[in-house]
Amino acid sequence: MSTEALTPTEYINHHLTFFAKPIGDGSFWTLNVDSLVTAGILGILGFGFLWWVVRGATSGVPSKRQAFVELAMEFVDEQAKAIFHGDRHAFVAPLALTVFVWVLLMNAMDFLPVDIMAWVYEHVFHLEHWRAVPTADVNTTFALALTIWILMLFFNVKVKGFGGWMHELFCTPFGSNPLMWIFNLLFNVVEYVSKPLSHSLRLYGNMYAGEIIFLLLGMWAANSSWSTDHFIGFGIASLLTVGWAIFHILIVVLQAFIFMMLTIVYISMAHESH
Repeated sequence: MSTEALTPTEYINHHLTFFAKPIGDGSFWTLNVDSLVTAGILGILGFGFLWWVVRGATSGVPSKRQAFVELAMEFVDEQAKAIFHGDRHAFVAPLALTVFVWVLLMNAMDFLPVDIMAWVYEHVFHLEHWRAVPTADVNTTFALALTIWILMLFFNVKVKGFGGWMHELFCTPFGSNPLMWIFNLLFNVVEYVSKPLSHSLRLYGNMYAGEIIFLLLGMWAANSSWSTDHFIGFGIASLLTVGWAIFHILIVVLQAFIFMMLTIVYISMAHESH
C-alpha cells in the first residue's frame, strides 16, 4: 500500500498496524511477528557483537571496539554495585547488562525513517505492515517486565525461604500484630502488582509517544510537495524531524537506563529482608 495516497488518519493507522498472526481462531492469542522478529534479530546482533569483542579482547592497548565494550560493562557494573550488595557478578550485573543493551537497541529502531522503511518492507520484503520498534509494543515491554517480576519472586523464595517470604507478606510494613496481617497483605499485593505495570508502561509510553511524533512529522513532510508553495513546509518538517531525532537520543538512552535500574532495584529488594 502506497503511503502517498493515504489520508492523515490512514497514514498513521498504516504505520501503527502490526504484522500479526493469530493462533487458532485468534480469539485469544495473537503474535505480533514484527516485534518478535525484530527483538530476536537485535538480540542476536547485539550480544553477538559483545561476544565477538570479548572473545578477541587483549590485555594490551585495547582497540576502539574493546574500549567501548569495556566502558559499557564498567558503567553497568558500577550501577549494580551501588544498589546490590551481594555477589553482583553471579547474576545481577550480567542481567542488568543484558537488559540495558537489548532495550537500548530496540529503542534505537525508532531512528529509522518511517517512510523509507515502509517502502523497504513493502517492496523488498512484500510486507504491508511492519512495526520496527519492539518497545513501542506494550506486549514486548510487559513481557520484559513480567520476566523481571518472575525473577524477583524466585529470588524472594530462594533467599528468604517460602516461610520467610510469607512472613514478610503478612508482617511488613505495619508489624506482626495479627490485626495488621490483612492490611500488610493488601499493601504488598498492590506493590507486587504495580511493579510490572509501571515497569512496562513507562518504557512503552515514552517509545510509543516518540513513534507518534516521528509519524506526525513524517506525515507533514510527505504531504508537502516540492512546489514553491510547499517547499518551506517540507523544509521545516524535515528540520523538525532531525531536531526531534537528536532530542530523542536522550529519551532512547534514558529509558533503557531506567528500565535497567529498576531491574537492579527489584532484584536487590528480593534479596533484602524487611
